Amino acid sequence: MRELARNPRAALRLTGGNIELWANLLVISWAVAFMLWQGVGFAITLGTVFAIWAILSVSLNLVVGFSGLLSIGHIGFFGIGAYAMAILTSDASYEQLRTEAIPTLGWPFFAALPVSVALAGLVAILVGIVFNRFRDDIYVLVSFGFAIISFNVFLNWRALTRGAFGIHEISRPEIGGWAFDGDLAFLALVVVFLAAVMLVSWFIVTSSFGRVLTAIREDEQAASVFGYRVTHYKLAIWVISAMMAGLAGGLFASWTSFIDPNSFILLESILLVSIVILGGLATIWGSLLGAMTFVLLEEGMRFLPFLPNEYVGQARQVVLGILLVLLMLFRPQGLVGRFKL
Repeated sequence: MRELARNPRAALRLTGGNIELWANLLVISWAVAFMLWQGVGFAITLGTVFAIWAILSVSLNLVVGFSGLLSIGHIGFFGIGAYAMAILTSDASYEQLRTEAIPTLGWPFFAALPVSVALAGLVAILVGIVFNRFRDDIYVLVSFGFAIISFNVFLNWRALTRGAFGIHEISRPEIGGWAFDGDLAFLALVVVFLAAVMLVSWFIVTSSFGRVLTAIREDEQAASVFGYRVTHYKLAIWVISAMMAGLAGGLFASWTSFIDPNSFILLESILLVSIVILGGLATIWGSLLGAMTFVLLEEGMRFLPFLPNEYVGQARQVVLGILLVLLMLFRPQGLVGRFKL
């Protein structure tokens, strides 16, 4: 450090080649400037969207980054958590005159959230037992199929999901007589859950369990030769990841108070994989950085004066695609990743 202080040119060369440092500084500075420009209310909304997507990104990175299982169907578990929360907590009686009725149980949020998480985990067990029979490209294809099947269930099981009409009046969290109905209170709650997910993920990846997952990622056959039951490890991390996605889905449904199948289309799953690749594989911080970059890109492009509103969605996809192509060419491990895809 003393040598760097005495030699500014050496320090400049060191920081100039440190892509991770500059990526962190750029994204964080961009986020701070953007939130100051748009005001406190917008910053709270931006923070809530970021926290939900960050939970999703961290959960998927456990599978893709640390285990080497490229899953395209993670958005299905996100939707399962969201629909479970919506069905258990909503009061859609006012809709029964116009469309078919659905069960309305009126559960409180904190009773419905564990069920949302558990249901996502249960489906993950059933799906994961089948998925463990496949590897590499075939695994990607079957996870792709799971995303399509999930969307069609959400769209066509109208007696339970109301199909394309969606579910309204999803309740906000409430403890005693105090409700998280304010945006700031809900942001605080989501950040608490994000911190919990990060803590659990950190314990997983730094434990012996996480080291076995990394070994499976590098060479699955070698790990099995050393006596590890590879299929058990892959199924365990798959279920844990799905439960985290179900948690994010429950929070998302409660925050928006309305969901429909369009929130869980295949494109959203591809965007989620792109976020993980963008931030970096096998790093929790990379998932946060990728989620923040995506949210800033998604929201920031709405304020470009030369871009008509009807083209904002397409422009986001084009820019994100260009970023991914550049990363694959010049930095395949992502902004702060440890491994290449």
